[in-house]
Amino acid sequence: MNFQIKILLVAFGVALLLGIIILPILRKLKVSQQERAEGPKSHLNKKGTPTMGGIISIIAITLLSLGVMLIYYKNKQVDVIKGIIPLLFATLGFGIVGFIDDFKKMILKNTEGLKPSYKMLGLLVIAVCFVLYLLNVLNIGTDIYIPIVKTFVNIPVWIYIPFAIIVMLATTNAVNLTDGIDGLATSVTTIIIACLTVIGVIFNIREVIIFGTIVCGCNLAFLIFNLHPAKVFMGDTGSLMLGGVIAGMALVLKMPLLLILIALIPVIETLSVMIQVTYYKKTGKRIFKMTPIHHHFELSGWSENKIVTVFSLLTLVLCVVGLNII
Repeated sequence: MNFQIKILLVAFGVALLLGIIILPILRKLKVSQQERAEGPKSHLNKKGTPTMGGIISIIAITLLSLGVMLIYYKNKQVDVIKGIIPLLFATLGFGIVGFIDDFKKMILKNTEGLKPSYKMLGLLVIAVCFVLYLLNVLNIGTDIYIPIVKTFVNIPVWIYIPFAIIVMLATTNAVNLTDGIDGLATSVTTIIIACLTVIGVIFNIREVIIFGTIVCGCNLAFLIFNLHPAKVFMGDTGSLMLGGVIAGMALVLKMPLLLILIALIPVIETLSVMIQVTYYKKTGKRIFKMTPIHHHFELSGWSENKIVTVFSLLTLVLCVVGLNII
């Protein structure tokens, strides 16, 4: 436990220092997103705020993960290193796809960014490699934990592989949609990752404990820059990266089904978009004032801080419930 606390504090300090260094660089490069005219009027004030801030967490997570792996290598604990590698791979892989998308939009001023087909292909390749690593290197098997009944169910590998890939892609997309107001995605994902880390402690999955602690420390530091009024946005660099972290940890724990509960906020954000689009195509009318659903509450008069607080508290409650049904 003392080692975990040290990792948390070091991760926080490293990410905070990197934020102080990198933020002025992003400002100098004028890496800022354009707010949509049809969006909430309050968002027009955000024009000029740097994005691509997820690079801060990616660098910090990478440095700390490599440092921890070096420690375990010296102690000849190779199994832990083998467990951290896929989690770091998913984090870096999804983060790099998001970075390329942000880079094309913000630096190269290509409004389209990375073509959706290329973006999906990149995420798909990373997800496939991750899942194959779990099966062929970590040999974790194809068991899935069923909450409430508290048992593992073995599913055929030909079902497990596409299922796990869908979990990774869906989670990444859901977190990306949640990143719409200051501090929301950072706050919600930190709580979810902390919950998965606690589950790692319960089941003594050391790579999950270590990696989750690192990411939580980095996220808490990034939150200082990202809370309203945000000094920097995470961009797709950060949101895709965090989606990869959550999905990766859940799959290593064999608990992807638990995400339906503990990650309910990102799930609802996604469903709100799907419902809105489907209903509008059929009727020409909208159910929500705007989607993802956090924008609906914004246009209904909720402040950004209220939305972040309510969504975060709800996520915390759901995570507590989740911990009691495993």
